[in-house]
Amino acid sequence: DLHIAHETWESTMAIPFYEAMDKGGLIDAGTHNLITFEEMGFPNWILDEGLCPGLPSWEALKSPDCAANFATADSDGKGRWLEGPIEWHGDVMPNRLKGLGLDDLWTVKFAGSGDALWTELKAAKAEGRGTVIFNWSPNFTDAAGFTFIDFPPYYEGCRIENGGTVETTGCGSPKGWLKKAAHIKFPMTHPSAYKFYTKANFTAPMIGLMADLVDSQGMTHAEAAAGFIAEYR
Repeated sequence: DLHIAHETWESTMAIPFYEAMDKGGLIDAGTHNLITFEEMGFPNWILDEGLCPGLPSWEALKSPDCAANFATADSDGKGRWLEGPIEWHGDVMPNRLKGLGLDDLWTVKFAGSGDALWTELKAAKAEGRGTVIFNWSPNFTDAAGFTFIDFPPYYEGCRIENGGTVETTGCGSPKGWLKKAAHIKFPMTHPSAYKFYTKANFTAPMIGLMADLVDSQGMTHAEAAAGFIAEYR
């Protein structure tokens, strides 16, 4: 039923993407000229307010004064990281806190949904408190101003679930690609559209705008499509 998938993220879709290709149902129609990233971070106004001097370096999180500015009612006096739903990454972030020796100052809580992350951004701004949330780029938050924390570099095997130890699991997240997928029959049924599709190349600001039009500005998908085309025609 799927003709194209113009946002195929390596982090979440690489395995089913290649499995579908192996089964002969999917075509790799190219890669967008951008890097995808999913990581813990914070809205830029936190830098302006000076709530944690030294950010975006993760070592700034060692400061008790910094952690105190990110405490919430459910964090027992510790600074809080709001992760996505636990089904997304399991205990990756709690293990990271342990690996970096930050678990005495910080704790991880899990959002009930992806939308709860954006609700938290608004609430933290309104309350004037710090917030660290899970986020990704490209996303609508790129335009609003969002910075990812600089953790130790990711490498294969650093996480516990991949054979790592507590000592190695403080590593950050991997960067990835964003591919275009197409149904195996799409070049035959829609040859001109497929030719155009293979040449399409979205940048991070383009993808961010797509998300912003719907998630921030409340447009329908049809309205957002019209707005995007008007911007980039």
